Amino acid sequence: MHGVVMYGPGDVRVEDRERPTIVKPTDAVLRVTASCICGSDLWPYRGIEKQDGPTPMGHEYVGVVEEVGKDVRTIKPGDFVVGSFFASDNTCEICASGYQTHCVRREAAASTGAQSEYLRVPLADGTLVATPGVPDDDLVPSLLAASDVLGTGWFAAVAAEAGPGKTVAVVGDGAVGLLGILAARQLGAERVIAMSRHADRQALAREFGATDIVEERGDEGVARIKELSDGLGAHSTIEAVGTQESMLQAIRATRAGGHVGYVGVTHDVSLPGMELFFSGVHLHGGPAPVRRFLPDLIDLIWRREIDPGKVFDLTLPLDRAAEGYTAMDERRAIKVLLTPPTAG
Repeated sequence: MHGVVMYGPGDVRVEDRERPTIVKPTDAVLRVTASCICGSDLWPYRGIEKQDGPTPMGHEYVGVVEEVGKDVRTIKPGDFVVGSFFASDNTCEICASGYQTHCVRREAAASTGAQSEYLRVPLADGTLVATPGVPDDDLVPSLLAASDVLGTGWFAAVAAEAGPGKTVAVVGDGAVGLLGILAARQLGAERVIAMSRHADRQALAREFGATDIVEERGDEGVARIKELSDGLGAHSTIEAVGTQESMLQAIRATRAGGHVGYVGVTHDVSLPGMELFFSGVHLHGGPAPVRRFLPDLIDLIWRREIDPGKVFDLTLPLDRAAEGYTAMDERRAIKVLLTPPTAG
């Protein structure tokens, strides 16, 4: 099969790779219908995050089940499924509390690389969710978004306690931040402030429900959020970047008693303890338990109540994945969808 492998910063190749097979009786093998490039894939692409040799890429996926292990009970060949980026048994106490990304049996759900024609998914019963049927083609991008960026944006909004009567600020205008806006509005937020300097992303933020746009960053951005919230700050803030600046901006833009939902993969973030102590701000986040939300998100998409697939503004065949990485790195694309030749 063809699959994407990153050899080092800026070095992405599509290679002939061994097609995955069932390894454990709880595995499933999927024929990938669509996968995509994640903002977190850009950290190693830019050399900020180190890799240990050539790495199969991709952790977001939808597809059709080709084969299942002998212990798989809820998923069968022919099912169209959506999965999350961590595999979980969905039965342990941690999973039962809604934190499947911290499952006691947790492992990478796409260790063979989802940017490929086929994918082995471990713990299939607890990781994959079947759709009600084979989706229409126009629903595939939205279902793919549910596998990570929508689920992550949704968790960020929940962690930030977005809801009726709340003002929500969103730090980060990538796919996760944009879908955090959609999630906040779905959860009933009265006002959603998108922090963005890019016209195309501002337009999509508005489409997803943003009521205000703030272009300033850092201390100026914090001041502007407070101006828009009677000097108090947002009730809820979504942090969807993962840098020192974005985390401090999120905390400082939030009122005392408010909540920050942080889901940007952190890089060299160090929080000042005394400032945090006196902020009165709640912090909650980390790797999103997407599996918790998948059934409800699939239902919303299936009934066409939400259209998160709009975050994909560039679609390329799998063999042109390197172009997709370049486009996202240069901010010429928000998010790139990849279609394997076997998808048809």
